[in-house]
Amino acid sequence: MYIGIDLGTSGVKALLIDADQQIIGSTDAALSVSRPHSGWSEQSPADWVDAADRAVSTLSSKHPAHMQGVRGIGLSGQMHGATLLGSDDKPLRPCILWNDTRSHAEAAELDADPEFRELSGNIVFPGFTAPKLVWVARNEPEKFERTAKVVLPKDYLRLWLTGEHVSEMSDAAGTSWLDTGGRRWSQTLLDKSGMSLGQMPRLIEGSEISGNLRGELSSKWGMGESVVVAGGAGDNAASAIGMGVLREGQAFVSLGTSGVLFAANDGFRPRPESAVHAFCHAVPDTWHQMGVILSATDSLQWLAGITGRDASQLTGELGEELVAPGGTVFLPYLAGERTPHNDASVRGAMMGISHATGTVELTRAVLEGVAFALKDNLIALGKAGKRLDRVTAIGGGSRSAYWLKLIATVLGIPVDEPQAGEVGAAFGAARLGLIAAEGADPGEVAMPPVTARTHEPVSELADAFDAAYERFRNLYPAISDV
Repeated sequence: MYIGIDLGTSGVKALLIDADQQIIGSTDAALSVSRPHSGWSEQSPADWVDAADRAVSTLSSKHPAHMQGVRGIGLSGQMHGATLLGSDDKPLRPCILWNDTRSHAEAAELDADPEFRELSGNIVFPGFTAPKLVWVARNEPEKFERTAKVVLPKDYLRLWLTGEHVSEMSDAAGTSWLDTGGRRWSQTLLDKSGMSLGQMPRLIEGSEISGNLRGELSSKWGMGESVVVAGGAGDNAASAIGMGVLREGQAFVSLGTSGVLFAANDGFRPRPESAVHAFCHAVPDTWHQMGVILSATDSLQWLAGITGRDASQLTGELGEELVAPGGTVFLPYLAGERTPHNDASVRGAMMGISHATGTVELTRAVLEGVAFALKDNLIALGKAGKRLDRVTAIGGGSRSAYWLKLIATVLGIPVDEPQAGEVGAAFGAARLGLIAAEGADPGEVAMPPVTARTHEPVSELADAFDAAYERFRNLYPAISDV
């Protein structure tokens, strides 16, 4: 038996699988986000521990016999979060999350130094970890001086699980401190942001063993001795393991809180000027490129909150047959944008509203705006040397056939919908737990899911959506300085 624990922004998911990768059980525990100021986003690490404990304890109570056979645990988590620990390993402040933009000025300063892009292979985005520590040094100097270790969110859970300060390559690549091509911490980049190598956790590959589960937790959850904890992965790399996207030519589109176009690579191919991320994958000698938008299903949830309707109800009212774009245009920059704009201060807009605009029209505009932002990412990936021929869909938004057909038409490539079942980050984490515990071949364990159906581009609507995309693209410069 193997467990995957996925620490997301809105909750923790724990998933139990057997040796044949069949799902035995799955539980969730909710989390909330604190936003004390505009552009800030924080969580208490203690809440992560409580949620993870509740999720795994629920698994244990529902499947006690299966829990006795657990051999490996894998971790997945939201990336980039700055968790500052004192010498006693206790957090010095709430974690500054991936979607927090307070350190945009510090990010711009670091990014102006060419060695950051040269060594990390990426723009220093405001959401990354290094600029957050520079912000803390300037605004909370007492906490900065007391910082003994900086760990990423899932690695704080690892510390609780094993007592070890360890991270892995895929998550570390999003800090702006990693020599991404060399798969090691960069002393140069640490020095330039006022940090030391001693403040960094030990680095391993995601498919390696990071430590053993503490006996106290093993007993509490009804597990045996010598349960290993794998390195795991950042959420997108973990999703790729769950989707079987490890090899050159494989790719997926994720419609989660954020939106991602993810492509696996057999080599390190940075092109930071494109605003495409070039990160390590969760298995050795493998990297990936991805474009990221900050508000995908988050945009739909925003509309759901405004209208008082459930997101699935909104998309359900559209049916499955794709219709031509309307006159209402939505720019999904609710929390700024990464690829391709790298703009922390831009905000969303709804244009072309008339007396005839109703809930259905607003829903279509939101789905179209996210699809157009994903096309921005596809073009950016092309500039970074990556051509996608097809993608597999993942995430909560992938349950809408209308949205998948829309994305296929806007991107001009087929979108595969996997057969019903678990393929997300928690499943990928469980797979990494299996690989680490058994010394298995990642390529043999992380196989792609069966495709349930393929959504082909609707050719007769392609020209209309191309024209609508041009309107969308021209609106960004019009609002970026407002």
